[in-house]
Amino acid sequence: MGPCDKIRSTFHRNPRTCAGQGVLPTHSRAASMSSHEPVNGHEPMDRHNLASIAKPLAEQAAASYPGTRAISMLTLAALLTLWWAVTAASWIEPLFLPSPADVLSKGWLLATKGYMDATLWQHLHASLQRIGLALGAAIVTAIPVGIAIGHNRVARGIFDPLIEFYRPIPPLAYLPLIVIWFGIGEFSKVLLIYLAIFAPIAIATATGVRTVDPAKVRAAQSLGATRWQLIRHVVLPGALPDILTGIRIGLGVGWSTLVAAELIAATSGLGFMVQSAAQFLVTDVVVLGILVIAVIAFAMELGLRALQRKLVPWQDQPR
Repeated sequence: MGPCDKIRSTFHRNPRTCAGQGVLPTHSRAASMSSHEPVNGHEPMDRHNLASIAKPLAEQAAASYPGTRAISMLTLAALLTLWWAVTAASWIEPLFLPSPADVLSKGWLLATKGYMDATLWQHLHASLQRIGLALGAAIVTAIPVGIAIGHNRVARGIFDPLIEFYRPIPPLAYLPLIVIWFGIGEFSKVLLIYLAIFAPIAIATATGVRTVDPAKVRAAQSLGATRWQLIRHVVLPGALPDILTGIRIGLGVGWSTLVAAELIAATSGLGFMVQSAAQFLVTDVVVLGILVIAVIAFAMELGLRALQRKLVPWQDQPR
């Protein structure tokens, strides 16, 4: 092997000269040129220059388009305008679609005088209480079950078939069994909503646990972390984005199950109000109840999104 060959084989450790001429590795020369030498009379384009150019361009592009919130507000305004135009032109009978003004006036009447022996606020309070109890119970029980499913094969073999068995079944299908087993009290209503919320949270938690970075788990174990410390400081933070997403999905399913839950001998609640009004073709009360449920559910969704941005700011959440 000649002297130049030896130098080429070891240039990354000690670049030297060969036969009196400077021999510099190709990638070192390229790096030196790109970092220090002008090209054709211009400054070299490195990553810092690219970043300084790309950032203003990105800001200009973002400023030239409306934000997501503005688009959402425009969409909502367009839907309300379309609703008003259709009803004002009498294209649809008020029995089938009342005007926005009729719905607002009915809402004021329900808030002050009530409907079916309860005011609008009492109906809202009853529904929020049922949703809140079911959601709290689901969070307390589904997250540990999800951690067990994602962390332990025995727990996965026990709980996974049970959850996957009942999850696709509509709540109305097992509603009669709940009434037969637990009666027609508040417990049955909360239980039905709880079962609807439980499965999404448990499945999302298990998915989050299984996707935790194994390198972090091994690092914690090498430092002598106990099982509880591993779950508390590694598994839970890593699975938190999926857990919060599961709560958001479960809450939406819970609101959709509310109407079915309030079929069980209820005397108050938004679902009960909507069903009672539908039986007597009081369409403005039906539309009002649907809108109230939608507004409350959307407000809770926005609250969960804000909580998710605060707890897991590294996640790219829609704004």
